[in-house]
Amino acid sequence: MTRRRFELTDDEWLVIEPLVPNNPRGVPRVDDRRVINGILWRFRTCSPWADIPVRYCPHTTCYNRFVRWRKAGVWDRLLEAVTQAFDGELVMIDSSSIRVHQHGATLKRGPQIAAWDVPGTA
Repeated sequence: MTRRRFELTDDEWLVIEPLVPNNPRGVPRVDDRRVINGILWRFRTCSPWADIPVRYCPHTTCYNRFVRWRKAGVWDRLLEAVTQAFDGELVMIDSSSIRVHQHGATLKRGPQIAAWDVPGTA
């Protein structure tokens, strides 16, 4: 499988792989790395579960595994392991932008007088 942008690297997968539960139920299991990449894709894009690309796995597999692992506390263990394995300096960048509402973006025409400059007002 070729690695795409924002998918798990080999180093990240080496940290996560031992913690992923592997309870075969008689049906051939979809590759856990593909499923995790599908789940991460879904949260990165804020898309519905049904929009997960087929290259990862069926969206029902991603959803069912996410819910099952959430109830079992697997995601907490994975996050803790990734946090412990991270040895770099943490840098956070906020790329959000805020836009002024159209009514607040223009300056009112005419003389601008503050309330305290008007005689008879306090």
